[in-house]
Amino acid sequence: MSSTETARPQTAAAEIPAVPLTVEGYSVLHQMMRFRWPAWRQLRPSQKTAILHEASGVLAKMEQNPAGQSGLYSLVGHKGDLMFVHFRNSFDELNQAELHLARIRLGDYLEPTTSYLSVIELGLYESTTKVYRALVDRGIEPHSEEWNREIKDTLARQKEAMRPRLFPELPKHRYACFYPMDRRRGEDKNWYTLPIDERARQMNEHGLVGRRYAGEVRQIITGSIGFDDWEWGVDLFADDPMVFKKLIYEMRFDHVSAVYALFGHFYVGLRCPASCLGKLLSGELPKK
Repeated sequence: MSSTETARPQTAAAEIPAVPLTVEGYSVLHQMMRFRWPAWRQLRPSQKTAILHEASGVLAKMEQNPAGQSGLYSLVGHKGDLMFVHFRNSFDELNQAELHLARIRLGDYLEPTTSYLSVIELGLYESTTKVYRALVDRGIEPHSEEWNREIKDTLARQKEAMRPRLFPELPKHRYACFYPMDRRRGEDKNWYTLPIDERARQMNEHGLVGRRYAGEVRQIITGSIGFDDWEWGVDLFADDPMVFKKLIYEMRFDHVSAVYALFGHFYVGLRCPASCLGKLLSGELPKK
């Protein structure tokens, strides 16, 4: 083997960009609300009926919206009473959904506690390294016009192939768990300084755990870098909430989670269809 051939892998590795490719789908907004129970109790039954009739109709349309659905959840614990989850095609449409809820009379009894803005994201670590190396081996300079064109074509193909995962229906499972997370970037451990091959290896190992729970839980990952305070949001949907504990606990033993993961607040709620809103606000959420 010549000295040129020997040096080639090192040169190629140095030329490969550090940033993995991603494809994006629905824009997503989580709204956590506290319900003004004292004010609600002051209303006459006829007033409650009118407010519920309007709100149920609006929520029913949002649940069935063909361009991205919404769902309502009754939160467990002190962090809020209700959580709205909206899937839409753009931030503009998310803003319209937010304003629509604020304008109806039920909005007078909702106080935001927090929210989270993100987009459904699929990371392409394995594909990224293959594509980058193929382009470098062809002598294409990173970030050149030809490079960018090839990357754009690759992302378009990946997005079309993964469309069902990027633009899903909101799962109808009884329980939802949402939490934001970061990758550690401190002085001692910094995810973003690892070589892309090592990050790809660790993410593949991490994904193997999640795939073992595929029949029990639906997972939707959203990216929020530049949109909110954390880097990603995670939604888990299941009919048995214990699977959230088992899945997340097992994943924390992965190297990528044990060393590099930081987690925000967790929110767990029960799905409340629009048709059940009245029962929920009367103190009863129907059993499945």
